[in-house]
Amino acid sequence: MTERAERRRRTERRILDAARQLFADLGFERTTIRAVAKAAEVDPALVMQYFGSKQDLFSAAVTVAPAPMAQGDADDLVERLLGSLGLKMGELPQSSLAMMRSMLTHPEAAASARAVLSRQIHQVGESIPGGDARLRAALMTTIMLGVTVGHQLLELDELREASQADIARILRPALRAIAHPQAE
Repeated sequence: MTERAERRRRTERRILDAARQLFADLGFERTTIRAVAKAAEVDPALVMQYFGSKQDLFSAAVTVAPAPMAQGDADDLVERLLGSLGLKMGELPQSSLAMMRSMLTHPEAAASARAVLSRQIHQVGESIPGGDARLRAALMTTIMLGVTVGHQLLELDELREASQADIARILRPALRAIAHPQAE
């Protein structure tokens, strides 16, 4: 990787880290591009250049997008997925909730959700070994989506009353089992 490409990757990571923190702390409405830029120590125009819009930045920030890892780092991937529970169980912006509520009845919302989930499935699938990695990645992704829907939209008491740590503790063995290819 060239020095320029590496610098770009580090800058993008700083922007995403800052955005994740601000979206988690302040929510979508109160997080601004300027605040993200300030936290990432970059110009606001650079945030827009990398991500296009606040909604696109939010989508990138809440999507678990692990950099492709060497195969065999499935346990690390599981920890990254579980680390995203704080965002998924926090206060989501109205636009995300609206998309989630509409994705089963409106074709545009469904297409948008499919695009985001497809990117996530691809990235997760690249990080785990096995010929059926994409299927297992889809299962892992939809489990995390199910937790988000159960917590955010259905407001299931069991999920709302549980701590992020307890949910992660219970999900960890299942996600690890899915992440590792099974002998047939």
